[in-house]
Amino acid sequence: MTLSAIDKVAAMVLQMKIKVTDQELLEIYSLYKQATIGDVNISCPCAVDVKGKAKWEAWNGRKGMSKEDARKNYITRVQEIKNKYGA
Repeated sequence: MTLSAIDKVAAMVLQMKIKVTDQELLEIYSLYKQATIGDVNISCPCAVDVKGKAKWEAWNGRKGMSKEDARKNYITRVQEIKNKYGA
């Protein structure tokens, strides 16, 4: 699976006109970051930045997952969300 495949799925996610839960957004965000960058490489935002801290924690929760596994899981999870909401 190439990086271009994940880029195509990411573009599809941005074009979806559905409202997914915050938890689903955090899940696909963290998988995307792990797939494209790897383990979290930035420091945790301060507690005042609630959204940034939640995103960092979700990504950090993927620590140790290979980029390839994250790519596969990202694509699978996006398809599941798409099917769930009929997008």
